[in-house]
Amino acid sequence: MASTGKGRRPARGEQVRIIGGQWRSRRLRFPPARDLRPTPDRVRETLFNWLGQRITDWRVLDLFAGSGVLGFEALSRGAAWVGFVEQSPRVARRLAENLELLGAGAEQFDVWTMDALRWLANPPGRLDAEIDLVFLDPPFRQPRLLQTALDRLAQTDWLAKGARVFVESGAVEALRLPPGFVVQRETQAGESHSLLLEWVG
Repeated sequence: MASTGKGRRPARGEQVRIIGGQWRSRRLRFPPARDLRPTPDRVRETLFNWLGQRITDWRVLDLFAGSGVLGFEALSRGAAWVGFVEQSPRVARRLAENLELLGAGAEQFDVWTMDALRWLANPPGRLDAEIDLVFLDPPFRQPRLLQTALDRLAQTDWLAKGARVFVESGAVEALRLPPGFVVQRETQAGESHSLLLEWVG
């Protein structure tokens, strides 16, 4: 079931800043947690330059959501809906609270507190239309988890033709692309490797 915030203002913690769109410069806090490493501003700027800055009416899935900053950026730039998947109950609650603080409507998002691989095996919520963009940013140094998630994503029937998948990882060298995906863009910033894939089916 999707999580919803109930008006509690988030306690102090780590902080992220939205860098584009209607919520540009808004700062949001999230609880510190193991393996929670928000995508840096520079990487987000590169990603949305690749995508053309606005993604009006796109439907987006933020797997391994963590701080949620990629999904927040998508909503800020015009996405119709973002689904956030986060296995930590504490972090998932904060995601919902931050979305309420931003003023996102209930129809614009869902937050699921569950393991991303389990979600991919059996999506529990609003997939009444195809997904246009997926953020795939698992814990930084878990290449097996990244590979399994990408393999499962390729087996779904709800990716739109031409859908984009943004992969951020510290270990993309050994990544094997499943049939149906092609690399559109690629860059590296420090230890972080980023790929923008296209689903050609």
